Amino acid sequence: MSDLPIGYWLKHLDRLIENDLDRTLAAEDLGRRHWQVLNSLHSEPGTVADLDRRLAAFLEEDEPSVAPVVDELRGRGWIDGLVALSLSAQGEAAHDVLFEKVQGARRRLAQGISAEEYRATVDVLERMAANLEQG
Repeated sequence: MSDLPIGYWLKHLDRLIENDLDRTLAAEDLGRRHWQVLNSLHSEPGTVADLDRRLAAFLEEDEPSVAPVVDELRGRGWIDGLVALSLSAQGEAAHDVLFEKVQGARRRLAQGISAEEYRATVDVLERMAANLEQG
């Protein structure tokens, strides 16, 4: 067992997850944020403001909005709409292909970890976040 604090492991794991997902999506010239926008719109259409709210926890300080990513995906023909956004038929097809790749990345991440261990880990992290949010 490591003596390193949880903060180290959280940051280290986040970097590894981001790098792995970027490698997974690189063949399509996409990154993590592209996937997050596609997946969010697949689940529920919305505006750029809706996407910014949904993905706020993932945005970097120098990244106030996903608007540039939306524009890139719209340029590929994957997003329909200027204000009310949804995936086009091409976007849905791209999502389906990418979903399989992302699932592979998720399987690599959870390899050797039982479903119960995974749920327990997420539960502990959620409670830690709640403790700090309550201030």
